[in-house]
Amino acid sequence: MAGFTYSGLKTATQNYLDNTETTFTNTLDTFIQTTEERILKAVQLPVFRKNVTGTLTDGNTYLGTPSDFLSSYSLAVLDSDSSYTYLLLKHVSWIRDYTPIATTEGQPLYYAQFDDTTFIVAPTPSSDLTVELHYYYRPASLTTVGDDNKSWLSENTPNAMLYGCLVEGAVFMKASPDTVMLYETKFQEALAMLKLLGEFKDVRDEARHDNIKVMPQGTANV
Repeated sequence: MAGFTYSGLKTATQNYLDNTETTFTNTLDTFIQTTEERILKAVQLPVFRKNVTGTLTDGNTYLGTPSDFLSSYSLAVLDSDSSYTYLLLKHVSWIRDYTPIATTEGQPLYYAQFDDTTFIVAPTPSSDLTVELHYYYRPASLTTVGDDNKSWLSENTPNAMLYGCLVEGAVFMKASPDTVMLYETKFQEALAMLKLLGEFKDVRDEARHDNIKVMPQGTANV
């Protein structure tokens, strides 16, 4: 199946479900965005990795995450000679136990995701430090690119995008459980193929095997 433009995916969803009613068409963006979110949360695709630099501030144990942040792969301190010192990922409770007094300062060794928008490091940095975050990010939604344009997901995962939208549309229409299940099954099949590509075949020669891999249904662990 060829990739979908924004307008093409909306038209296909309407055609499959045979619905052009105004309330339904006004909700198509929600179907698309929900489908994108399901895909991004179910499969770690190497194409959606990004590196950014930031600054740990002297005496501040917290570091803000980027606005498009989904999950972390690594956080490293860039030393004066541009070498990398990687921090070890821990739970917040471990960080609190390691440095029960937040004013304890030193060279950070560990980090944890404190909340949706913040990391916490330990020890608290004793000077300003440049850090580099390697992370999995949320790409721009297809709903933001314009009628005749495509996103990476709509171009490269058209089956998952279409059947995901059909699931959402069928639920919205209160279609029969059999119809919803039919589209959900097709969506899960497309998702399994995408997971196989993104997490087992396209590994980008990783030295650190830090992806969480869940075997697609019906495949063997080799």
